[in-house]
Amino acid sequence: MADTCTYQITCCSTADLTPALLASRGIRFANFHFELDGVRYVDDMGQTMPAGELFRRMENGASTKTSMPSAGEMIEFFEPILQEGKDILHVSLSSGLSGVYTSACVARDELMEKYPERTIYVVDSLGASSGYGLIMVTLADRRDEGMSLDELHDWAERNKLRMHHWFFSMDLTFYIRGGRISKSAGIVGQLLNICPFLNMDNLGHLVPREKLRGKKRAMARALEMMKLHAENGTEYAGRCYLCQSLCEEDARTLADSITAAFPKLNGPVEIFPIGATIGSHTGPGTISLFFWGDERVD
Repeated sequence: MADTCTYQITCCSTADLTPALLASRGIRFANFHFELDGVRYVDDMGQTMPAGELFRRMENGASTKTSMPSAGEMIEFFEPILQEGKDILHVSLSSGLSGVYTSACVARDELMEKYPERTIYVVDSLGASSGYGLIMVTLADRRDEGMSLDELHDWAERNKLRMHHWFFSMDLTFYIRGGRISKSAGIVGQLLNICPFLNMDNLGHLVPREKLRGKKRAMARALEMMKLHAENGTEYAGRCYLCQSLCEEDARTLADSITAAFPKLNGPVEIFPIGATIGSHTGPGTISLFFWGDERVD
């Protein structure tokens, strides 16, 4: 269906899946960029630099900086698709975390003047990482079921806030380094084994919700949130994604708990590495849980 479709689904590399998975679903992605100790790299979902290498270098003290695609880069990304005679449905990283939605809109407006016969929709995902990725995979499902471009755009806008994002971090080093936690509070938090527990609100911002002592409590809380918010509760029959930064064993432990609690899942819980752009801010030791559920209202 993707090869014969008259429109193209696109996203950014911050969807934190894999290039192979996106290619298999007919989804193209635009690259963010990051710097490591002043050297610029492409965030291309680990093709240039595997996530494990990035996080090990961060643990060893490397400094990081990230940048989004400019409007000019988005024009360069979109235009070949339009020249193929295809319309575009582009879904961006949350505007609550990045200005890339604006870049995509500027590119859309300029290109629509040049290609008035084509259509470009830009959707603010209000999501991030593999939750944003799960939105993309679901859009590919709907496309393959026969939805038109207009129908798929409407579906994305109506349903994007049903994608739940729950995060917790077991290492506060990069919260301290990035100024999100004061040094004194961070030292106390590390001594008490505090795991910040966060989620994405309805404006696409990452919001701290709780401070939990120990990763076991954090994993139990994540599972509790899925039971509380997942579509149809423990009868949830959709996909579930996790992503992690240098803590795959812990992510697999959580995945096993989810599998046991949700017997009707659509396939196994899939685990992805957190990508360079998101991971530059979270650092190692972060696990994120994503699933479809009730609408996020705050």
